[in-house]
Amino acid sequence: MSPAPAARRRTPQAAAGAAPWQAGLPPVLAADTQLVVLGSFPGVASLQAGQYYAHPRNQFWPVLGAIWGLDLLALPYPQRLQAVLARGLGLWDIYARCRRPGSLDQAIEESELNDLPALLRLAPGLRVVAHNGAESARARHAVAAMGLQVLRLPSTSPANAGWSFDRKCQAWRQAFVAGGLLPA
Repeated sequence: MSPAPAARRRTPQAAAGAAPWQAGLPPVLAADTQLVVLGSFPGVASLQAGQYYAHPRNQFWPVLGAIWGLDLLALPYPQRLQAVLARGLGLWDIYARCRRPGSLDQAIEESELNDLPALLRLAPGLRVVAHNGAESARARHAVAAMGLQVLRLPSTSPANAGWSFDRKCQAWRQAFVAGGLLPA
């Protein structure tokens, strides 16, 4: 079986001085999850903390907090996850593991996709998948083939300085409306 098109393949140049393999984080899903945000792969700060979006300059938690009117950053991480799940949102990444020096998506040299069809088994109420950034969106066709609505969101990464915080909030709010997490 060949890898899905979104997986990055090994190249002779990448293999020579490749970074070590890194494993991602487990999914944060519940049976009643309606919308899942798929990132690309956790950055160094997230891997070290064992937490999604742990880099202090990543705007993921502030964007969600602005949309829901909650100070998510003031909550301990387990309570943040409870708040996310209670509102029908799930978290995961496109890549299960990869080789990447640093945290930039452009530095991903090799990767293996997560078991994306498992989303439907783990979250049978899932309706929408929202890709957090361009690298994650490379797998949009594989997700769409599962019969789910697919959205591409602006990345919350500090590397995405082209979008203002307010503009990101507007785009993410629209996705949450489409996913049934907020009223229209």
